[in-house]
Amino acid sequence: MKLETTDVNLKKVVDSVVDYTLGMDMTWNWPCGVAYYGVSRAFEVTGEQRYLERMADWCDEYSMAGLPAQWTVNTCAMGHMLLTLYEQTKEQKFLDLIVSKLDFLDNKALRFADRVFQHTVSEKNDFPEQAWADTLFMAAYFELRAGVLLGEKKLIEDALHQFFWHINYLQDEGTSLWYHGYNHIMQDHMSGIYWARANAWAAYTMSRVNKVLPESYLYPPYMHISSSLRDQLAAVKKLQKPDGLWGTVLDYPGAYGEVSATAGIAAAMVMQGNPLHYQYVNRSLQGLLDNIADNGRVLNVSGGTAVMNDLSGYLNIDRKWAQGWGQGLALAFLSAVIEKTDINK
Repeated sequence: MKLETTDVNLKKVVDSVVDYTLGMDMTWNWPCGVAYYGVSRAFEVTGEQRYLERMADWCDEYSMAGLPAQWTVNTCAMGHMLLTLYEQTKEQKFLDLIVSKLDFLDNKALRFADRVFQHTVSEKNDFPEQAWADTLFMAAYFELRAGVLLGEKKLIEDALHQFFWHINYLQDEGTSLWYHGYNHIMQDHMSGIYWARANAWAAYTMSRVNKVLPESYLYPPYMHISSSLRDQLAAVKKLQKPDGLWGTVLDYPGAYGEVSATAGIAAAMVMQGNPLHYQYVNRSLQGLLDNIADNGRVLNVSGGTAVMNDLSGYLNIDRKWAQGWGQGLALAFLSAVIEKTDINK
């Protein structure tokens, strides 16, 4: 079985999603970081220079308006866009911002136990000694990309260290699914929910490690990452709904289908390259296309979600509005399909 791109012009779909995304009024924070990461991936696979130019213009405008006074784990997600801009332009202003974020992660970010990043969303001690799957996208994957681009082995090693310990803290060895969060103080997973977007953050970023890290197999933690991803996707595929989506709580049949998680998980399947996954990817692609409006708005994306207290907390998160992470993960999935099938060439 092969990937089926149907009769839809995916490049045209990407263009509409990018335009809608760049028209959203987002701030310098993780929603925009994920959104513009998706735009960056779209640039990489389509070569559309205007995507790059519009991100650069937005960055300049925001820098003049006033950047956050202090970084957090979540605001480091903006580093993905900066890496692409610096890689393409070599402009010092982008590198300066990248370095400032890396300095925060190395010297100021809260860590616990095995020097694992504590997930932070503000300048406060938001979630004492808690590891969230979200951190892999916002910080660890950013560190890895930066380390490779800048030739900094220390950054690469810390990024892989974060992956190693987030796997140990958050992946259930029995089910191979990922919990949303881990509380080191209480030594538990709090509500113990297999939240779909947490699994997407994990799967997508793990699938990108060997795409961005040359000779990844020479780094011992990579074997841990590769095995983790293999087992996670083997478990997740069985929970896909008939419409191609995954429920916002993976193992609860009554959970609504959530599009951002679906895009992240399916993109990971594309990146992993196991042909046995293509039937699930094909369903997800159709499911995603069914949830993209004509103007490029990605539908049925759950709102921002903390580690909720119980199942009901997750099931009742609103999904009415467009969200940066929904736009970005949709673009990441579509870009992966375009890249894999070479339909743009």
